[in-house]
Amino acid sequence: MHPAANTAPGRRHWITLAAIGAVGGLLSGALGVGGGILMVPLLIGLARMDDRRASTTSLAAIVPTALAGSLTYLARGQADLTLGAILAVGGVAGSWLGTWLLHRTPLPRLRWMFVGLLVLVAVRMVLTVPTRGAALELTPAAGLALVAVGVFMGVTSGLFGIGGGLVLVPALVLLFGVDNLLAQGTSLLVMLPTAATGTLANLRTGRVDAREGAVVGLTATATSFAGVAIAFAVPARAATIVFAVLVLVAAAQLAHRALRRP
Repeated sequence: MHPAANTAPGRRHWITLAAIGAVGGLLSGALGVGGGILMVPLLIGLARMDDRRASTTSLAAIVPTALAGSLTYLARGQADLTLGAILAVGGVAGSWLGTWLLHRTPLPRLRWMFVGLLVLVAVRMVLTVPTRGAALELTPAAGLALVAVGVFMGVTSGLFGIGGGLVLVPALVLLFGVDNLLAQGTSLLVMLPTAATGTLANLRTGRVDAREGAVVGLTATATSFAGVAIAFAVPARAATIVFAVLVLVAAAQLAHRALRRP
């Protein structure tokens, strides 16, 4: 916890946290991402948190949100447990690798390369119309490719703090031709073990305020159901365009960090 940062939070503080959680949960359910891409900047700007506290609070909120969202997608047949397990294995290995590389690799060039990759992904998403109902035939080659995608997702998360759905959903749609709804539901499944493990570690070391994480997480969970309903109502073409905009927002945030801390 960080008592010095906010020793006596008032009602306005909790309302702000609830509103931020509501926005993040809606985004999570609608697009299959953690919601941190919006929650972290909002927690910094509106809730007056520092970068680390905002990140740990957002990560804590993702746990119940991803659980509720993935179960909702699963109930509608749009989440694949086998696919999620394979990707999660690669993601865990990749996150360890990314964390190890963080202090051993010159990041500026890698950061700008990743920004360029995100821009290319956004352009490709705009030009791609996913086929609703398309699934992935799980062959040995496809399984190895999925592990590789999971590793890449974990590495980018460990190096840049950007990963999860922002990498996974485009990869499944663009590289494997998977239905965007199936990609989003599976993405939320994959987030669960990583977010839960990270949050438990943060709780043990006092890096997250359990009350703040609970407030953001509960409101995010409540609105995630509406987000899933929106995902199923929106045509695939519109969904990919909105996701492309979100990827560009992530690229802009990463570029801003690169310029601020070269």
